[in-house]
Amino acid sequence: MSWLLAALRSLAFYVLFYGGSALLVSASVIAVIARPRALRGVVATWGDWHLWCTQNLLGIKVVLDGVLPQGPVLIAVKHESFFEAIDTPRLFTDPAVFAKQELFRIPGWGYSALVYGLIPVARDEGAKTLRQMLALAKQRVEEGRPLVIFPEGTRVAVGTKPPLQAGFAGLYKLLRLPVVPIAVDSGRAYHHVVKRPGQITYKVGEMIPAGLPREEVEARVHDAINVLNG
Repeated sequence: MSWLLAALRSLAFYVLFYGGSALLVSASVIAVIARPRALRGVVATWGDWHLWCTQNLLGIKVVLDGVLPQGPVLIAVKHESFFEAIDTPRLFTDPAVFAKQELFRIPGWGYSALVYGLIPVARDEGAKTLRQMLALAKQRVEEGRPLVIFPEGTRVAVGTKPPLQAGFAGLYKLLRLPVVPIAVDSGRAYHHVVKRPGQITYKVGEMIPAGLPREEVEARVHDAINVLNG
């Protein structure tokens, strides 16, 4: 019976959240054309809508342990599900997120994401593309916006602690920003077709200063983003 209830809750979540998302994507395209300043409000509304659906339809409580950073810092987040990616605009003020380039091919959403300030990551397209990515990141820093990266590169299975992608250390070195690592344990409740009631916790780690050797910063970030894995 509990599985059936979870399935019904998940169905309601998919219908309402993604139906609302379709409307908000349309609103974002209209905002880009008619009133670009309104785009950030549309994105913030999307994050709030997702949280409401997660808590009220899925029965998942979201807990924050620590103080979230704002402003121009590099924020490294554990990545177990789509939850933390969708939740990012709600957590931070105008975050510039490093996202896979394939996502920018989604009709409507992709163009709005570029205008909003997300940064496409193209891992295998040469030095020119990497320079463009770095230039965009520096521009976002000059705008006073936080940069958000998922240093494992993609979603990982619950309980696993893969090494960080090499690009993280390169960005850390070139951007010369402090890093705030954030652990999140979203996979158990959220990373299923039938999502489960429960709790998702964000654990904000200690700020790591800029300029550390690669081995040290990678080790400190790796430990901090995996602290909820036990």
